[in-house]
Amino acid sequence: MAGTPIRLAVIVASTREGRFADTVANWFIDQVTRYDVDLDVIDLKYTPLPAVMRAAPGPEVRAFAARIGAADAFVVITCEYNHGYPASLKLAIDSVRDEWRAKPVAFVSYGGLAGGLRAVEQLKQVFAELEAVLIRDSVSFHMAHERFDDAGRPRHPEQAGRAAAIMLDRLLWWAGVLRDARKTLPPAA
Repeated sequence: MAGTPIRLAVIVASTREGRFADTVANWFIDQVTRYDVDLDVIDLKYTPLPAVMRAAPGPEVRAFAARIGAADAFVVITCEYNHGYPASLKLAIDSVRDEWRAKPVAFVSYGGLAGGLRAVEQLKQVFAELEAVLIRDSVSFHMAHERFDDAGRPRHPEQAGRAAAIMLDRLLWWAGVLRDARKTLPPAA
């Protein structure tokens, strides 16, 4: 697998009408294009998942599980609603299990004063339970609407770009290490 690009899934969590997620996601995806990765953008607004979890997963869940299973690493782009992350993201996370295991997860968050960091702290607990590897470095936009201009560009592109580069460098390093390590991964408990 040496020389094979890392398969990076970027998960856009918000499904709200008029969401700010598109602005943040478009900026971040532009940052990712500077890397040699196989990119899969999973926008939960356009990813049908059933509200009721069945004993046997239906075709929507199997399709989602295949995309998550194929990824070597994840970046979750999340907002913060009422000090937490969106229900759409919890549904997506819980729709699969083993597909997250031993894969690195990083976060890009946005929101008000906290910049989505309270949502990220909660997500770290959830992903730790799934045996994902959490990347310490993240990107967050505090008072997000003020951090981007009318064209969707960050008002401080050097600062945001530097944070994204640090996070992506570490995420992709872990992705390569863990891709090889998963070959000898012991069974889940």
